[in-house]
Amino acid sequence: MQIRIYFILLIVFTMFSCDEESKIEQEIAKIEVDFNVERFDKAFYEATPKDLGQLKMEYPFMFSKQTPDSIWVNRINDTLQNEILQEVDIAFKDFKEPKEELIAMFQHIKYYDKVFSVPRVITLTNDVQYRDNVIVTDSIALIALDNYLGETHRFYVDGNIPAYLAKNFTQEQIVVDLADGYAKKYVFQANRKTLLDEMIYFGKLLYFKDVIIPFKTDAEKMGYSELQLKWAEANESQIWSYFIEKELLYSTDPKLPNRFIADAPFTKFYLQLDNESPGRLGQYLGWQIVKAYAETTGKDMMKIMQTEPEEIFRKSKFKPKK
Repeated sequence: MQIRIYFILLIVFTMFSCDEESKIEQEIAKIEVDFNVERFDKAFYEATPKDLGQLKMEYPFMFSKQTPDSIWVNRINDTLQNEILQEVDIAFKDFKEPKEELIAMFQHIKYYDKVFSVPRVITLTNDVQYRDNVIVTDSIALIALDNYLGETHRFYVDGNIPAYLAKNFTQEQIVVDLADGYAKKYVFQANRKTLLDEMIYFGKLLYFKDVIIPFKTDAEKMGYSELQLKWAEANESQIWSYFIEKELLYSTDPKLPNRFIADAPFTKFYLQLDNESPGRLGQYLGWQIVKAYAETTGKDMMKIMQTEPEEIFRKSKFKPKK
């Protein structure tokens, strides 16, 4: 009888939660967001040397004062630069779908941060410097489109970019990467000394994506394939047991972030299962801990971004999926 009552209460609670989430999403959808995607990449592609002065007036922050105009003129005439710009022009004839996702993301940020101001959104190329694929400031969001041409594009294959990185070089990941950039602006914690600190830090970034881009899948937020996400979910308990048994959570060993947090083709447990595993499983577990904390405490997302790791871990009462 008690079990039956428990399940009834659980269903009622779930229905209530879903109804509340639906109401919030309806409110968010009404928020006005107005911006144009400024195609600096297209303007530069179509420019001649005589247009340089006008470009510098419209986009002064794109031109270093220490760089003479002759360098920019050479860049306008450079064959490789024109090849990159041409490939971007082919892939992004219009920016309709990414813009719709950016609108939804900005609506969500405005809902949770009442003083948020929608930035200028500017697209460009950056010679496939994928570590700087997006740059976010209070007033500008820069998107380097040559990092989103599709995982098998020859720029990435010929450039020997590892496949585990290139698989996320797709248009669908633009809003995910921008959300990550904004998450880093909102997140704070005093310490990032232990493995647990790092796990919680990246868990916060992923939880921010849960709230700000709920229209993306968990796999997309994590930068996993669906198979990789299912592997992580299926092995969550085993991974957690490994961390506990090896006493890794409070370790300050500088090698641990490279093994469990950093981008990699797989996670380094130094076990037979390594080659089956996706990378960054420490981030994945940190995400589950932060989600458990949010569910247990009901705390506001923006406050969670500022909460210290130890409190999140202690109050999350995290238990891995069996």
